[in-house]
Amino acid sequence: MKVYSIKLKSIIILVIAVLAIPILYFSTRETVSVFLVNGREIPIYSVERDDNKIAVTFDCAWSDEDIPKILDTLDTYNCKATFFVVGDWAEKYPDSLKMISDRGHEIGNHSYNHADYTKLGADEIISDLDKCDNIIENITGVKPTLMRAPSGGYNNTVVKAAENSGRFYIQWSVDGIDYGDAAADEIYDRSVKNTKAGDIILLHNGTKHTAEVLPKILEALECKYEFATVSDLIYKENYIIDNAGRQFLK
Repeated sequence: MKVYSIKLKSIIILVIAVLAIPILYFSTRETVSVFLVNGREIPIYSVERDDNKIAVTFDCAWSDEDIPKILDTLDTYNCKATFFVVGDWAEKYPDSLKMISDRGHEIGNHSYNHADYTKLGADEIISDLDKCDNIIENITGVKPTLMRAPSGGYNNTVVKAAENSGRFYIQWSVDGIDYGDAAADEIYDRSVKNTKAGDIILLHNGTKHTAEVLPKILEALECKYEFATVSDLIYKENYIIDNAGRQFLK
């Protein structure tokens, strides 16, 4: 009788332990944010949403001749975009930066002079971001809360520096690859064909064909999606990021 009792207790304990495994697993998934993948910090590439919002973004590091045309096109399609601006570009073209801001678009930080952040320490990165922020704020009156590293280059130090200084690090999930000798139809295909809700699209100003093909891109996208700034697209709290950089609400 005693032996039976001991065996029964062992079986009960084993059953409870087995049943507890999935409970512990789902509990862990519920409370732990997935920012580290194979030891690497992951920034925001896209967002899982229950609506059809997408964000169109521009990196500004070259000339400014096409800014008026880009802004007119954005107005035509009622698209509020996010412009990630390099600080020395803002110093060269303050009127263009002010025009972007005054037309209702969001300004993000893209470093002061497009240095390789992966070769800098955390303090140097934050100092560089602060310098760019101050230039943007002095021109527009608004201090950025978003940043994108030059060329999208990052490591754990870069992502942590952004997070620890209160900034959201924003990458992209759709790349128009619109610089260099990229043809207009190729830019269009890359910007439209694989886009889905929650995506962040990367384009640039100061290129050969971006301003030219932008109306066609926005016309195709507006049929399916609602345009939003990055700040309106992402979640600011209670979120996790998966191994693809997709942001989810907890």
